[in-house]
This record gives sequence, structure tokens and C-alpha cells, in this order.
Amino acid sequence: MLKYKVYIKATFFILILIGLFSFTYNRNLKRKIKDIAINFENGDNLFVTKKTVNKLLTQNLKRPKKIAKEKLNLKVLEKGILKNQMIENVDVYVDVDGSLKVLVKQRNPILRIQSLDGNFYLDDKGKKMPLSKNYAARVPLVTGVNNDNEMALLYQFYQNVMTDDFMQKQIVAISLNEEEFFLKSRIGNHLIEFGKLQNVEKKIKKLKVFYQKVLADHTYDKYKKVNIKYNKQVVCTKKG
Repeated sequence: MLKYKVYIKATFFILILIGLFSFTYNRNLKRKIKDIAINFENGDNLFVTKKTVNKLLTQNLKRPKKIAKEKLNLKVLEKGILKNQMIENVDVYVDVDGSLKVLVKQRNPILRIQSLDGNFYLDDKGKKMPLSKNYAARVPLVTGVNNDNEMALLYQFYQNVMTDDFMQKQIVAISLNEEEFFLKSRIGNHLIEFGKLQNVEKKIKKLKVFYQKVLADHTYDKYKKVNIKYNKQVVCTKKG
């Protein structure tokens, strides 16, 4: 009999807890959005402004601060924000104090392309990315790339060559002609004949040795062309 009474009390206590939880949960769902906080991953809002993101929010949910949490469709809001071609990913959620949080990750441009199709960026995923009215990325300018095959070759070149720290700092422009790459240097303003995407490590090593020498003896401004596409040699053409 005593065990039976304990069982009833325990069941009654659990039912009370469930009722309180349900009441609190439902009341929380009916609470209106308290505030909207838009933040950018890494703190960079270069290509997209908070104003733009907020506009995308209101387009998909009119007067978001007047709506209850239970009526929010976060996936719809995320999908609406992702329509902006400058945005790679977005996470929309409601925190415990009732604020709508929006965390935006922008796309990362690595090259700027001038082609027959117009001007655009290539991002770090190898995809086309439109230029922005808000900000111009300081990335190498590329010419001679006019189709998907050349675009794929360019992206492969970037991954194999331009991820080197020295090359990132030194190369300001890239041109492609019949699968051969021609580079423009920052120091000395040289035309570097890189050639085809072969023997990459050896070519970069030769170029580094060349710049170590010309910087040491202050002759970096005497050359207009540096050819590293031939095996085991660097062929330089002087100015004038």
C-alpha cells in the first residue's frame, strides 16, 4: 500500500513538471522577437552590409519584430538571405532572451577575372562571384580566361602556385594563353613567363632564388622579363 502511494505521488509530480514545461514552452513560443542582431563571421562585412541582410530578412518576413517565435520559419529566412550571391552561408536562430540572431559568412574572392563574359571574381571554391559595389578585393587581376576549361585550369593554378606565401605577395596579375601562364610581379614590375602548370615546385624555387639575388644586389629594376619555364635555368631579359 505504501509503495502504491509513493507511485501515485511520483506520477503526480511528473505530471506537474510536464504541465509546467508545456506551459512555459508554449508561452515562450508566443513571445515576440525582442531584437535582431546581424553579425559577420570573422567580423568582416566587406561585400554585404547589415542593411542589405536586414532588407533580405524583411522581404521574407514583414515586420519581424512583431511576429511570435512560433510563427518563425528559420529555414525560409536562411534561404532568402542566401539569394544574395555574395553570401556563402548563413545561420539564423532565436536565442534564450528572444533575440533573432543572424550569422553571415561571406564568399571569399581569390582572383578578379576580366573576360569576354564581363568582369567577376573567382572565389576560393572555384565558383564565379559577382563584383561588389561596396568593396573591391585586392586580389590578382586575370586575363585570357574565357571558358569553363580555362577557368578550371586557372583554379588549379591558384591552388598549386598562388597558395605559396611568396607568390601571394609578389604576383599582382595573371594572364593565360594556350595553357601557358604569364605573371606580373609586384617588385620590379617584371613579366614572369611561368609556362604550363608543370614542375611547379621547381619553378617557384627558381623564382625565389632569382629574387633573393636581385634584391641583395639591388638589380631588380634592370629586368623586364624573367623566364622560368625551362628546366634548370632562369632566362632574364634586361630593359632597354
